[in-house]
Amino acid sequence: MSGLDAHQEVFRRGAHAPAGAFLAVGAVLGVAGFGFFAMLALGDDPDRAWRMFLVNFLFFTGLSVAGVLFSAIQTITEGRWAGPIVRFAEAAVAFLPASLFCFLILFLGRHHLFPWIEHPTPARGPWLTTPWVFWRDLAALLVLFATAAAFVVNNLKPDLLALREHVTGARGEMYDRLLGGYDGSDAAREALERRAGRLAPALVLVYAYMMTILGFDLIMSLAPYWISTLFGAFFFMGAFLTGLTMLALMMVYWRAKLDMRVLIGRQQFHDLGKLIFGFSVFWAYLMYSQLLVIWYGNLREETAFVFWRLWGDWRPLAILVGLMVFLIPFWGLIWVKAKITPAMFTVFVAISFVGVWLERYLLVQPSLTDQPVFGLPEVGVTAGFLGLFLLAYGLFARTFPMVSPRMVARTLEAVHH
Repeated sequence: MSGLDAHQEVFRRGAHAPAGAFLAVGAVLGVAGFGFFAMLALGDDPDRAWRMFLVNFLFFTGLSVAGVLFSAIQTITEGRWAGPIVRFAEAAVAFLPASLFCFLILFLGRHHLFPWIEHPTPARGPWLTTPWVFWRDLAALLVLFATAAAFVVNNLKPDLLALREHVTGARGEMYDRLLGGYDGSDAAREALERRAGRLAPALVLVYAYMMTILGFDLIMSLAPYWISTLFGAFFFMGAFLTGLTMLALMMVYWRAKLDMRVLIGRQQFHDLGKLIFGFSVFWAYLMYSQLLVIWYGNLREETAFVFWRLWGDWRPLAILVGLMVFLIPFWGLIWVKAKITPAMFTVFVAISFVGVWLERYLLVQPSLTDQPVFGLPEVGVTAGFLGLFLLAYGLFARTFPMVSPRMVARTLEAVHH
């Protein structure tokens, strides 16, 4: 088979990606997990259920938006190497409608989570009151999700046009609505690129601002008298690291599933590995910067949040987070061989992925309970969110092309030149 024929075969497979495993596993985990959550929330210990709901809402929402952010950054920097894998990141956008629904459910349990409801904080004025927090966060999510969705749809249009004559029924009608009159002409392509040039930097700014608001409202407010102006950056950069690790895991999966070894090779593994390595270091830098200022200032309203997590029953978990998010990926991915060997790469990426989940757990739980607890409730609620994410991702993969001929062509052009 010639190189051109091989690439066309990959495009064909990408247009009809085998997403059955995502849909089946996602449906089972989602139904079982959320059914278990409902039983817990209506049972004897609803606080435990709602705490885990908040942890997983923050984790999966962050990684989903961060996947789209990766694509936006590639647009801004005119990156060529990521062409074959960009759609694997953009597919996470499918979880955002589910995330919005989960946010509405989250506020049903607000009395189990937010201490400022039962014990108002006059020092914060109206900032920490239910109407202000709910509507502010809802507006933040709507703006963030709308910007991310608009960017992905804009990127999809050339691929949808190329496939339109091969799809029928409801899928074809959806393509027509999303194309919105796009005809592939030179003028239309130029307009599309200009719009991408506006949406990409807008998404970066919206992501940083809105995720900061969510971090302040949904994590910092759990300890309502704790203040850290750096916390917003720490929160959204941790989410971006998770988006990179999610993309890495999906890249390994789809590379084998779609037989894309001819397109996804050393360059993609090496470059994505360097990004994960770099942002692991940056995560540690933000952590250290925050701790240094708090330690040096030695103010009670600042030190309590940190000391409660670094001493006593929570200390082993804090050490584990540091190992999994920073030290292990640092000493693993610093080597080229670990970055370009799929099996080794997957191990280090998976450790980082789970480590950030534990970090989200460590940010939320100590403000609401005295001791770390891991059991069936924690596993069940997490499985529900994982299932919902896999189900949404699978629906995207079944509906839209998972490989973009246009972006792959740019990668191949950059390689040949």
